[in-house]
Amino acid sequence: MEPPRAGERHIRLLWEPGPGVGSVTRLGWGWGSEGRGPMGHLGRGGRGGSLCWPHALHHDPATPRPGLLPKHSPAVPPQSGCADIPGWGPGGDPGGVGEGVSALQGASCPQHPQPPREGWAGEGRGPWALFPPAPSPESGLLQPPRAFILLAAEVGLWVILRPGPYICSEVDLGGLPSWLLRDPDMRLRTTYKGFTEAVDLYFDHLMLRVVPLQYKHGGPIIAVQVENEYGSYNKDPAYMPYIKKALQDRGIAELLLTSDNQGGLKSGVLDGVLATINLQSQSELQLFTTILLGAQGSQPKMVMEYWTGWFDSWGGPHYILDSSEVLNTVSAIVKAGSSINLYMFHGGTNFGFIGGAMHFQDYKPDVTSYDYDAVLTEAGDYTAKYTKLREFFGSMAGAPLPVPPDLLPKTAYDPVTPAFYVSLWDALNFLELPVTSEHPVNMENLPINGGSGQSFGYTLYETTVTASGVLTALVRDRGQVFLNTFFLGTLDYKKKTIVIPTVQGFTTLRILVENCGRVNYGDNIDQQRKGIIGNVYLNDSPLKKFKIYSLEMDRSFLQRFTADKWKPLTEEPVFPAFFLGALSVLDSPYDTFVKLEGWEKGVVFINNQNLGRYWNIGPQETLYLPGAWLDVGLNKVGACPLGPLLSPALPAPPRFPGGLGGRERTDVPPGDRLAISPRSSSLKRRWRNG
Repeated sequence: MEPPRAGERHIRLLWEPGPGVGSVTRLGWGWGSEGRGPMGHLGRGGRGGSLCWPHALHHDPATPRPGLLPKHSPAVPPQSGCADIPGWGPGGDPGGVGEGVSALQGASCPQHPQPPREGWAGEGRGPWALFPPAPSPESGLLQPPRAFILLAAEVGLWVILRPGPYICSEVDLGGLPSWLLRDPDMRLRTTYKGFTEAVDLYFDHLMLRVVPLQYKHGGPIIAVQVENEYGSYNKDPAYMPYIKKALQDRGIAELLLTSDNQGGLKSGVLDGVLATINLQSQSELQLFTTILLGAQGSQPKMVMEYWTGWFDSWGGPHYILDSSEVLNTVSAIVKAGSSINLYMFHGGTNFGFIGGAMHFQDYKPDVTSYDYDAVLTEAGDYTAKYTKLREFFGSMAGAPLPVPPDLLPKTAYDPVTPAFYVSLWDALNFLELPVTSEHPVNMENLPINGGSGQSFGYTLYETTVTASGVLTALVRDRGQVFLNTFFLGTLDYKKKTIVIPTVQGFTTLRILVENCGRVNYGDNIDQQRKGIIGNVYLNDSPLKKFKIYSLEMDRSFLQRFTADKWKPLTEEPVFPAFFLGALSVLDSPYDTFVKLEGWEKGVVFINNQNLGRYWNIGPQETLYLPGAWLDVGLNKVGACPLGPLLSPALPAPPRFPGGLGGRERTDVPPGDRLAISPRSSSLKRRWRNG
């Protein structure tokens, strides 16, 4: 791909491993994937994509460097993209290649666990959180970022790398690994020695893979972001210079960027680094433009994250941002001479337990879907936003756009009737042996997984009681209390006590605690330890001698449920329980959605792939199931309502409706309400799917 020439106007798509920018690759600590779908003339992609609009005023074209450069030339109607920053060339030097170029981009972010590689197109976010404390280059964990970046080059994209270590992105702990919290004095996102030593090790391994993929070495990486929205956190003035130096010392030589929202822009500026902004409204654009001019003069302007929608929390509304408002704001940003990254272009899915949470006044965990009311739906379908933005960008392309590709096919499958089940209490007999401890131990500090503790899932605490009274415990985030197998009630952030009825003799007290997602944004990320925190008290006396079971719901956990462990569902099941059924796929598998009517809360697995959480409080009503995770023939469907079933009978069989899944793609219905986002002063229209 040749650099854009003066006067040329193109629309290109860029991707990132991590919600963000350009061929934006948000790598944070760990790996992820999600989302696939038609991008029209923009190609197909997942969570992360960028439109590049060059409008160079003066530019001396340079000869492309040999190596891994994207294949497509600007003369080709782009099914791919570029991401040159206005006034900056690849390599970060003003006046070099790409001078006077603006970038229009759209972000998408894949997360963990990853669909097969055939579903990678347009995916690319991965948090550090999924790395062990000391990953080896031979472990294979560092291959996904390199493979994804090479895929971006193969389809004609430039890459803006956002390696973290903190990425936010509505993922657990903002992409930081939970094992950092084993240190009781840990101060995340500071120059605290325990944190910087871990970051150095992570960067040592990661940069070994990505530094050779920079533009200066013939690769597609043309810029690198330093951390993410640190100005709104800003607890250590030495931290951002440390991250900048850590990147440069390991060979990062391309343009460096920062990215901040309204609350952090003034304090997020870093010497020698291009400041960019995150926003949603035109009023913010005017304010930010003024601040940027004061901070860095006439340097290029870029909206690193223009929020095309918003994420949802369990029990809250479904957020919608009107497509006309999006078009008007995008138009204003472009007319202001700023580059833009559409965050999100395609949101995708937080498969498994990778989703994060917000906690300002109240704790609010994120839903499984990261649909985001983005330009494409969670399943990659077109929207009104897509149609309007394509027409807008097409008016600047200088040539007719190719016909958008067909939508990925979807289908509805027959409902699956569970045929077998295993009670959680029976499953304890064939799971890993419990940890024994005099006192409760939080998830992260359990002596398991080679010393890295438990990151995700559930933890069961058992002890013996001989008296009735008031039980008090601090659980994070949701604890179901049982006497033997009898359900007593639920503890959470607001409810910290429960009455234990009169018992005869020795009785087993069980507290099943769910990690609903660690906070990914805010000042309290150091306080995100999960499980039971501190002692459990009965009538103000601490209980002792606990058995602690780690229920991580990962593949090794599920593989213990061998055929001989399941019971035919011919009797009333004892809850909590695991259910098993078979989904028949007669020909090529297609994408679909899973709907659980009458089921209250739990997890769904398809062929041992964790689709994520479901909860009847909404607003999410269906779980996205990629066809790539289905096999021709019989597929194992596991529904795991890890909680008491309060309805008198087994719920309806899980259904697999085709179509659009969790949201109808329309503009805001009449009478929509207005809400203030906790991360921005901008107004967001919202409504609840009903």
